[in-house]
Amino acid sequence: MTMQELHSIFLRHPHVCTDTRKITPGAIFFALKGDNFNGNKFAQQALEQGCAYAVIDEKEFALNEKCMLVDDVLSSLQQLAAFHRRHWGKKVLALTGSNGKTTTKELIHAVLKQTHNCLATVGNLNNHIGVPLTLLSLKPEHELAIVEMGANHQKEIELLCKIAQPDFGLITNIGKAHLEGFGGEEGVLKGKGEMYEYIREHKGTIFINGDDEKLLSISEAIKQIRYGYNDGNYVKGKIIDKDIFLEMEVSHDGKTTHVATNLTGTYNGINVLCAYAVGLEWGLNDKDIVKGIESYMPDNSRSQVVKTTYNTLILDAYNANPSSMTLALENLARIDAAEKMFVLGDMREMGNYAKAEHLSILNKIKELNLQGVLVGDEFLRYQNDFNYTFFQNAADALEWLKLKQVKNNLVLIKGSRGIKLETVIPAF
Repeated sequence: MTMQELHSIFLRHPHVCTDTRKITPGAIFFALKGDNFNGNKFAQQALEQGCAYAVIDEKEFALNEKCMLVDDVLSSLQQLAAFHRRHWGKKVLALTGSNGKTTTKELIHAVLKQTHNCLATVGNLNNHIGVPLTLLSLKPEHELAIVEMGANHQKEIELLCKIAQPDFGLITNIGKAHLEGFGGEEGVLKGKGEMYEYIREHKGTIFINGDDEKLLSISEAIKQIRYGYNDGNYVKGKIIDKDIFLEMEVSHDGKTTHVATNLTGTYNGINVLCAYAVGLEWGLNDKDIVKGIESYMPDNSRSQVVKTTYNTLILDAYNANPSSMTLALENLARIDAAEKMFVLGDMREMGNYAKAEHLSILNKIKELNLQGVLVGDEFLRYQNDFNYTFFQNAADALEWLKLKQVKNNLVLIKGSRGIKLETVIPAF
């Protein structure tokens, strides 16, 4: 079966499923394989539950004409997504980076959806399976796709760009994330930089933080729209340092506009400036751009401010790496609050860098003179060296915090997803 033939079938059945627990009647089931499952074994079940076709790659499961046999299901899913993206034929903005990808994507979407019918990555469907699924959600009425791309090793962004074929590219930053897979911070720069390589080769445009020397060092010979805090950027920002919520002044073309966000953390300022620059490129006026940015309410434990009966929480427990952890701690130290504390969890995927990076965070806490609780085995190894409270897991931390009866505090809660620090919220 050719890709054109598969795409023709997809246009008649424009829904894709990869999980028999989430079947859409009339969809095409792609029998993906994982470390602990073989989707081919569920193909017949998917058909019985209402799927129109099942794409499989093991002949023994081709039980009827509704089973489409291919060499490799994952590759076919990716090729179909690339074919469909070309068939759709409009503009794609792709973004990646070590920190702030999802927040930046949501800010951009909040701005552009006011005047354009946009498709944006849902949640964190940003990998070699999620990006194809996003692209296969494109409908003729969509005017623009905003596609988030995650990566934890070399050549991953290169693959995702070949699938999504972006016209516009954006790297939020280069930080200490997924150090194990990338092989250090230089490896992160090389891996994320694959987006710039694609945009350069295909004569596209990048939105770039004009203050970021790392990004500028790999951005030669690409059309650029620059944003940042320094002179020389097309969109220039200034932080208004007031309270827990981020406020800014944004200037361009001789005009200055005030923006009051629902985000916490000065580190989110650059994400706001990026969304502002994208809005201008897509023809929005300042009033609509500000309205879009100010309408965005963070959720899913990303820079989310949660007010409980007794405390105010900065809930940032979706993910963590040394770069984002340092920024979050500096932000906590900056905020003027009578009482404040942290609950920090281990940073995952550090590999051989884990010991040094967790020690570095502990030294940063000491430097900033902050107090709080540390959770996880990586932090626990240093419990005899620092005068903080350490726990092996979030459940133990929760029980201790309940007994402490914390009140009238500003509390930063941040750690990698696997630590599940949202577990401690009931203590506050």
